[in-house]
Amino acid sequence: MRQADSLSAGFFASPIAWTPMEPKPQTGRIRTRDRILDAALRLFNEVGESNVSTTTIAEAMRISSGNLYYHFRNKDDIIAPVFARFEQEMERRLKMPGSSKVTLMHCWSYLRDMSEFMWDFRFLYRDINDLVARNRILETNFKRLVEGKKRFAREVCRQFIEDGKMEATPEQLEAICTNIVVVVTHWLPYQYVQHPRQYNDAEQIRNYLHGLSYYVLSILAPYLRGRARGTFDRLARDYAASTAVTEVVTEK
Repeated sequence: MRQADSLSAGFFASPIAWTPMEPKPQTGRIRTRDRILDAALRLFNEVGESNVSTTTIAEAMRISSGNLYYHFRNKDDIIAPVFARFEQEMERRLKMPGSSKVTLMHCWSYLRDMSEFMWDFRFLYRDINDLVARNRILETNFKRLVEGKKRFAREVCRQFIEDGKMEATPEQLEAICTNIVVVVTHWLPYQYVQHPRQYNDAEQIRNYLHGLSYYVLSILAPYLRGRARGTFDRLARDYAASTAVTEVVTEK
């Protein structure tokens, strides 16, 4: 297998090999608390966090409100562990692979994988302004994750520069990494505005989400050199061709 096509284990796992949010095999009955969190996440994603109450969650689960309140005092008590799930997984993804050299193909696959992960917690991105405005802990932790994204982008760029794949001044690097974080963080809200009636249809919106890879790497493109620039040009052509096919199918 060519290096450009191989993905290092773990962090840069292929999105085909990784199935986000798949339920783990259970040896016994799933605890009511976990079922409540799963149901809340599904409802938050489908209709928006502000449109979901504890009563809505209890009704969807066909349990009494008293049973739900036994586990959680209010909706914020539910949001906190849901966010903790997201935070734990995001932190794992913001760690560089140990000894593997990062390639442009790694970044392309990683961003596709990241877009699907964000889809599983899409309410956090769609409703983030309201959530952080009223929840100081979530505000602090989400800011920390955003800074983690920027550090990760900076480290990838640093490797590219050291390997001669990229040229950028420190000032340009700061702007590049900031722009990458802005695009990644606001990609899902942008897609929601563009395709509000398809937003809960994973198959319909999948190609839009995967466009994250192209638009993030487009930020790097003017600074890429040599074979890295050639790789980007090839990926850009393939992306344009796949987008054209998708548009034709959608029109039919």
